Amino acid sequence: MTRLSVNINKIATIRNARGGNVPDVEKAAVDIEGFGAEGITVHPRPDERHIRYADVRALKKLIKTEFNIEGNPIPSFVDLVCEVRPDQVTLVPDGHDAITSNAGWDTVKNRDFLTEMVQKFQSCGIRVSIFIDPKPEMAVGAALCGADRVELYTAGYAEDYPKDREKAIEPYLRTAEKARELGLGLNAGHDLSLENLEYFIRTIPWTDEVSIGHALISDALYMGLEKTVQAYLSKIKIF
Repeated sequence: MTRLSVNINKIATIRNARGGNVPDVEKAAVDIEGFGAEGITVHPRPDERHIRYADVRALKKLIKTEFNIEGNPIPSFVDLVCEVRPDQVTLVPDGHDAITSNAGWDTVKNRDFLTEMVQKFQSCGIRVSIFIDPKPEMAVGAALCGADRVELYTAGYAEDYPKDREKAIEPYLRTAEKARELGLGLNAGHDLSLENLEYFIRTIPWTDEVSIGHALISDALYMGLEKTVQAYLSKIKIF
């Protein structure tokens, strides 16, 4: 069964735009779990423009489902993750000035570095997922680095889905099949939405987890947070 992990960065973005503590990020995380989500994802960046390092520490004490921290493993991020010890860390090759994640790792060129990071986090008892583009060779590279899972960067799928969904998902299916062949767990995330999520899960039903933030929080402006979480769950609980 695929799990829904809700990325709450956008809630923190709204809070930070005004200062103070409205909306309350910690309460939102607890409520989202209560509405049925099976995980909470955060992506702290060095400039703390949304989730802050202090938020990560506070959330660890509250989250009862799976806690996933994603980000570029710069020294401060590594220290934070090893301190907090979430259930999962997702390694993402973000530049410091990236608006949002825009590419997966080249797991071949960065094999030595990623292997070091995987071993570091696993030694802290943390499951490690590597964010990759939909290329089977990147899944092979992730396996050689010792990763537990890969997360497919699904922006391309979301962009091409309205034009030709079968063509859009084809490279994701090939990469997912390779990951399964290698014994890797499979996550997916970026621009997944109520429009395109169910087809992705029907085509790749062995997906372990989807991490969804921007679309879900945007939908919640109209539908409310509880109904939105349940709407997304209905798209993945289809078997």
